[in-house]
Amino acid sequence: MQPLPFRQHDPVAPSYRRGWVDNAIAAIEADQCRTADTHLIRLIVPALAGIDLYLKDESTHPTGSLKHRLARSLFLYALCNGHIHEGTPVVEASSGSTAVSEAYFAEMIGVPFYAVMPRTTSAEKIAAIEHYGGNCHLIDDGRALYAEAAALATRLGGHYMDQFTFAERATDWRGNNNIAESIFAQLKGEPRPLPDWIVMGAGTGGTSATIGRYLRYRQYPTRLCVADVEHSAFFDCFRSQDRSHVCERPSLIEGVGRPRCEPSFVPGVVDRMMKIPDAATVAAMNVLSRRLRRAVGGSTGTNFLALCRLASEMREAGRTGSLVTLICDSGERYRQTYYEPEWLAARGLDPAPFEAALKSFLETAQPLALAVEDVVNPQSP
Repeated sequence: MQPLPFRQHDPVAPSYRRGWVDNAIAAIEADQCRTADTHLIRLIVPALAGIDLYLKDESTHPTGSLKHRLARSLFLYALCNGHIHEGTPVVEASSGSTAVSEAYFAEMIGVPFYAVMPRTTSAEKIAAIEHYGGNCHLIDDGRALYAEAAALATRLGGHYMDQFTFAERATDWRGNNNIAESIFAQLKGEPRPLPDWIVMGAGTGGTSATIGRYLRYRQYPTRLCVADVEHSAFFDCFRSQDRSHVCERPSLIEGVGRPRCEPSFVPGVVDRMMKIPDAATVAAMNVLSRRLRRAVGGSTGTNFLALCRLASEMREAGRTGSLVTLICDSGERYRQTYYEPEWLAARGLDPAPFEAALKSFLETAQPLALAVEDVVNPQSP
């Protein structure tokens, strides 16, 4: 049977044409019901009595990272806006966890998926994308990532998902089971249910935008600290309030840091930013992995280092309270990079001094003295 031609006055035609989209949305919503929520782990640190540290474990999503939430939101946004129909090729500019998660959802609803990525992308990441039926479109110049993704979508007659533009608008920041709402729901029974700070790294900027907006919408006193990395434009953008900053050298810490200030990054909802040295990120990743007795990824190390800096300040000021950050993904994807001494040495990274300082802080609560760039939003309370 041929599809009915669409006629604006025909009440049957729109419903008939929308059947595939309805089924696709239902499949994605059913996946969310099956996977439920992620755990909020309390990290017990006896030396910091009175300061509670919480880690929301996003590594337990089906595709293993925080980007699972983003990919779900992006697909729902594209489907509900009429950008994806039956058979529409979906294209994304990503060599990391977002591409893995988007490949998962594309396979779920039966549409082709293409990830545009640098030719230097690790074999592990390519294999993960292909595991879910995705296609890897490799290019030589990583700076052409955005343009090539848009061009490929045009050539295929498909949809360019563009996570870096749509991350901040694809998620309903007022609620509807977003990550901020989930954090506060899980904290309800805790001794200090309104945290002093939530710490979040910036990759697209979408998650920090969701959390910052939600804090203001709910009128919570909690503040948002965004942890940036070396070779990223976000920190300089925030410090100067100038979105034109760029960084020619790519970030070594996957999942966070960008060469430009992405459209989804919303500086106005950020109360404070820290720029964490890459060696300190790796050190914090190692220290936290030992405390959890399982490996975490590099971006989690960035988050954890900033969290400890804030905890140190609270301890020095004699304040009690709670702090929250994320476990963004598992460390299993980085066995040949951040956990490989030769890889670190080849890039001039020595985490040992930072590791010793962080270990001492967690064991004794002595001030954590690390050289970290730091800037506060002058409009923050």
